[in-house]
Amino acid sequence: MTETIRVRFAPSPTGNVHIGNIRTAIFNWLFARHHGGKFLLRIEDTDRERSTREAIDALLEVMAWLGLDYDEAPLYQSSRQAAHLQAVDELKSKGLAYEWGEGDQRPVFFRIPTDHANLHFVRESDEECVLELHPDEKVTISANGVSYFLKSKKGKPMPQGGCLAGFRGARLLDHQGALLFELTDEAIQRLIGGEDAVEITGGVRMCFHRRFVTFTDLVKGKLEKPLDSLKDFVIVRSDGSPVFHLANVCDDCFQRITHIIRGDDHVENTYRHLFLFAALGQTPPAYAHLPMIVNKQGKPYSKRDGDAYVGDFRAKGFLPEALFNYLTLLGWSPGDGREKMTREELVEAFDLGRVRCVASQMDPVKLRDLNGQYLAQLPLDRLQKEIMPFLQAQPWFDENRPDYLVAIVKLFQSRLKTLEDVREWGYFYQRELEICVPPKVLRKQFKDETVLKVLDELRDALSHLAEWSAAAIESTIHTVTARHGIGEGKLNLAIRICVTGSNTGAGLYETMELMGRELVDEHMKQGICQIPALLQSTT
Repeated sequence: MTETIRVRFAPSPTGNVHIGNIRTAIFNWLFARHHGGKFLLRIEDTDRERSTREAIDALLEVMAWLGLDYDEAPLYQSSRQAAHLQAVDELKSKGLAYEWGEGDQRPVFFRIPTDHANLHFVRESDEECVLELHPDEKVTISANGVSYFLKSKKGKPMPQGGCLAGFRGARLLDHQGALLFELTDEAIQRLIGGEDAVEITGGVRMCFHRRFVTFTDLVKGKLEKPLDSLKDFVIVRSDGSPVFHLANVCDDCFQRITHIIRGDDHVENTYRHLFLFAALGQTPPAYAHLPMIVNKQGKPYSKRDGDAYVGDFRAKGFLPEALFNYLTLLGWSPGDGREKMTREELVEAFDLGRVRCVASQMDPVKLRDLNGQYLAQLPLDRLQKEIMPFLQAQPWFDENRPDYLVAIVKLFQSRLKTLEDVREWGYFYQRELEICVPPKVLRKQFKDETVLKVLDELRDALSHLAEWSAAAIESTIHTVTARHGIGEGKLNLAIRICVTGSNTGAGLYETMELMGRELVDEHMKQGICQIPALLQSTT
């Protein structure tokens, strides 16, 4: 690409930042960085009631957290209203904008042009299209378009409509095939010039050469839509405020955007925006529409399916580089099987040609695993810094034992999936044992009454150890279990429950060594006493 790539992320900040929106920002950012182009931020804040300062600040904070730096000052769309309305005046002067409706204050519509000679994105079909109309309903043709009714399978009328440009040259026929009305260029000009709407009854068939609005999407390939399915659309509300369509296109022109990368929920808008770009004398940018993020049922992923906002993942202890990496792979791949990739590697490999053209399913388990890989490789000092807010939120945490914390972090670093996992470290600090294991696991481990007796014997043996080390603890456990004919490791889960109150964790012997003789002894004493009552309550 020889031109300077200019892309934009243009959110409407009205609340929390959805992962689908931020994935769009990531793809734009990667595309710009890969091609040495510019990544711009445009804040579409024309909804003054919902676009609050808090929502904007939340957006900016999320982008900073993810490292999505932009190359020019953010453009606030609300600051360009005068330019938007000036564009309306230009469109009116070309006969491509008009007021329509009742009352003194009427919305302004964009008129889809009927002359397509210089519009490369409009294709005319050689085949004649025939619409079978409902015979009892009238067809209305006005400066605002064509309104008609098709007949459903049950014979009921189905209202339809489209722009004059889509039905240019259409012929309306009755039962005998006689011509009732023809939408000639002259008829269109009379309607646009102010002639009253035409109402035709008795029409059963409308025939015309169908035209298509078409463009080549950089992700989805060739896309097209019948022009007769488009209507003239509002560009200024009755209160005088510009609509999204107008403001969006005007600002893309102003910012000299070369590529628009956005969600595929905007495909329908693109068909309209192509006309606006042409009407304003601009060449439309290249388009790339990204498929949606979906749940297991193939529906758009939302808060009902789990964490859906960037803030949710940050609060749950996901690292920004892990979330960035995962969202990049949600709909794109480097083609060589790599999954964990640095930002520099992603920039080097990113290409729109490898974006999937089908929806991508959100996989929280895969995200957790990827986050765990990042945590495992994090420098110890940064990991301690990252986990500190999560530890400080726990009532049991003691900040006055820094060396103890370092040892715990080293023990668990390779096992962490999220920073939030540190909530499970309470047994290293709490004197009171809290047993929190599934009842099924508890019953299985302690169904043999002799287990508690062996644990009591083990507790006594541990209390007499000359050296408190992982090796000595392991040896003692093996000696006691062997004495009772229990295989090596067979009692370890029961011991873990008694010592930590959990059925998961780091290496048992290392955990016990780190906890210390006194705390292990106290927990085992409490566990041996608590378990019989817990067993009784689960039966």
